[in-house]
Amino acid sequence: MKNIGFLVVVVATFVVAATAGSFFQDFELTWGGGRAKILENGQLLTLTLDKASGSGFRSKNEYLFGKIDMQLKLVPGNSAGTVTAYYLSSLGPTHDEIDFEFLGNLSGDPYTLHTNVFSQGKGNREQQFHLWFDPTKDFHTYSVQWNPASIIFSVDGTPIREFKNLETKGVPFPKNQPMRIYSSLWDAEDWATRGGLVKTDWSQAPFMASYRNFNAEACVWSSSGSSSCASSSGQSLDATGQAKIRWVQKNYMVYNYCTDTRRFSQGLPPECSSA
Repeated sequence: MKNIGFLVVVVATFVVAATAGSFFQDFELTWGGGRAKILENGQLLTLTLDKASGSGFRSKNEYLFGKIDMQLKLVPGNSAGTVTAYYLSSLGPTHDEIDFEFLGNLSGDPYTLHTNVFSQGKGNREQQFHLWFDPTKDFHTYSVQWNPASIIFSVDGTPIREFKNLETKGVPFPKNQPMRIYSSLWDAEDWATRGGLVKTDWSQAPFMASYRNFNAEACVWSSSGSSSCASSSGQSLDATGQAKIRWVQKNYMVYNYCTDTRRFSQGLPPECSSA
């Protein structure tokens, strides 16, 4: 599907925090003992996983609202048991978090794109998708549009999920805690592929995921507790955007917590009635 405008925009003033920067400028390698590398003069970042360890990085800046884009090329071949996580998160027991997680699979079987939203420490809002392309053959853009009205997950410009601010229904919404961007490649063979039935094939290691073209049009949170944005107001999907989400969810969604009545036997979460 072609990427066309799909946001209804209320007045918002954003400061561009990073456009066409470098991974040296915007990120720091946090773990993995050399398995995370910044290459090509700061334009490419790679994470690797072997039997000894995975690897990860995080943004130098914290953000409170904005649009975050990253291009990823996922682990090719037999990636069963591996997880490539790309997410925003604050810290602490009542943290907020916005998740993309890519669950590997056997060669020829599709990746599962796992999404979740945590607010005030509570998650359990999983939606999972297969993709309409092979995410290991080339780079694709995975985006989060986060503002006081909603959180929109997009793939190559196509929205796949919207989590709306429904505080009026008693649903907490991430709006007060600045978040960093994190990413990691790690072994989750106990649950990642078919509930843990398919284990990691270490003869295929090292596994590698690649990143490029990070872009943030976002509000940077300073150490003094202030935002780089003069204001940040709400944006929500218009009819075109809603139609794109329905297309994705009809054709590619493989799990939706809002329809899991066995899991939520005492009643679905309140936001599900407005999903």
